[in-house]
Amino acid sequence: MTQAFASHVVRGADIIAAVKRSGISTVVALPDIVTSDNLLWPISRDPQLRLIRVCKEDEGVSICSGLGYAGVPSLLLMQQTGLFDSLNCIRGVVMEYGFGLCAIVGLQGMEADRDPPQSDKYGVKVVQPVLDAMGIAHGRLTLRGDEARIPQAFEQARATRKPFIFLVTRTPE
Repeated sequence: MTQAFASHVVRGADIIAAVKRSGISTVVALPDIVTSDNLLWPISRDPQLRLIRVCKEDEGVSICSGLGYAGVPSLLLMQQTGLFDSLNCIRGVVMEYGFGLCAIVGLQGMEADRDPPQSDKYGVKVVQPVLDAMGIAHGRLTLRGDEARIPQAFEQARATRKPFIFLVTRTPE
């Protein structure tokens, strides 16, 4: 990645600020190699955010769903390997019962010189087609400014009771 491009990569602090603007103060998460340094660890130290650490991503789906039904907006933070692990829970809880899950998913193994559909990594290449097949709305967090879409997307997820997943395609600064 060139230095000029790197200076335009989405920043973790900007993502956190956008999450707060969306009305979310509870984050349910597992550590992931893509987002931990500049997103998860700052969240863990932020006194305005409550972090719930889980062992499995489907636990996170269930906790976020329960919080949502109790009127507490939350965010699920994980990587795509965990997304794949939790697809049955997402199908059974989120899609079948109409829950507006808000999630940010780091793409582990994403190459800096291409977009996810062109990845040589099968687990990265198939994320978007799987979400499309399931009818799950999604967007990318790659460049500065992409985070500006978070509040509207997450509000729409809650209002329509349909999930929205942002894919982090570059390690945030």
